[in-house]
Amino acid sequence: MAAPSSFPSSTILALDLGTTTGWALRGHDGLITSGTVCFRPRRFDGGGMRYLRFTNWLTEIDRLSGPVEAIWFEEVRRHAGTDAAHVYGGLMATLTAWAELRGVPYEGVPVGTIKRHATGKGNAAKQAMIDAVRARGFDPADDNEADAIAVLLWAIETKGGLA
Repeated sequence: MAAPSSFPSSTILALDLGTTTGWALRGHDGLITSGTVCFRPRRFDGGGMRYLRFTNWLTEIDRLSGPVEAIWFEEVRRHAGTDAAHVYGGLMATLTAWAELRGVPYEGVPVGTIKRHATGKGNAAKQAMIDAVRARGFDPADDNEADAIAVLLWAIETKGGLA
C-alpha cells in the first residue's frame, strides 16, 4: 500500500480500459486500492450489455468511494485487433459520457508516457510494467492492474492527481 499523496482529499480513478479493465483508486483518505473487473459479454447478453455493466460499475465506485473528482485512463492509439479497438472505443465513449454527465474531469495519458514514467522506457514490456509497479510496493494480479496503478502514480506525481 502506498503512502497518502499530498492531496488526500481528492478521489482519483485511473483505468486501463479493455474487456478486463484494470483500475486503481486513490480514495479521499489517500489510500490506494486497485484491481481488475471483467466486462466480457455473457452468453445471452445483447451487444450493449458490457457497456451498461461498465456504467453501473463506475456509478458504484463513485457511490462507495467517491465522489470521484478526476479520471485518468490509458490512451491507446493503436490496437492489435479490430475487436479490441471496438471494445476500447465503446468503453471510452461510455466513460466520457458518464464523466460529462457528472461534471467529472477526465483525461487520457499516452501509453508511452505511462511506460516511460514507470520503467524509464516508452516501449516497456508487460512484465516490466508489472515489475516496476511491484517495486513501488504494489502487488498487481496482471498487466491490466499494473497499468492502472502506473497511470494513477503518474497522475499523482506529475499532475497532482487532478485532471
